[in-house]
Amino acid sequence: MRYKLTFVLGLALGYVLGTRAGRERYEQLKKSARQVAQNPAVRNTAETAAQQGRVYAGKAFHTVSVKVGDHMPDSVAARVRSLRDRNTNGVAEDDWGTSNT
Repeated sequence: MRYKLTFVLGLALGYVLGTRAGRERYEQLKKSARQVAQNPAVRNTAETAAQQGRVYAGKAFHTVSVKVGDHMPDSVAARVRSLRDRNTNGVAEDDWGTSNT
């Protein structure tokens, strides 16, 4: 499914960039893209994907830090700590906000 979505988005982007249909067609595509982006199902899926990404990133950090130990540069360790501090009590804070749908 992810590959199909990537393909469709790439196809749409290529069409928009390569088309000579003019401003009217561009505005029509822009309106359609906005409607898709505002769809509650799409927004919920995006939020779920972002949340899962944070979970997997945390697991990966734990695995890497166990294997790497003190060999991680301080700048990387500080950045990861700052990202982990944003995640309070297992609930990730999100700059995008949440939807009630």
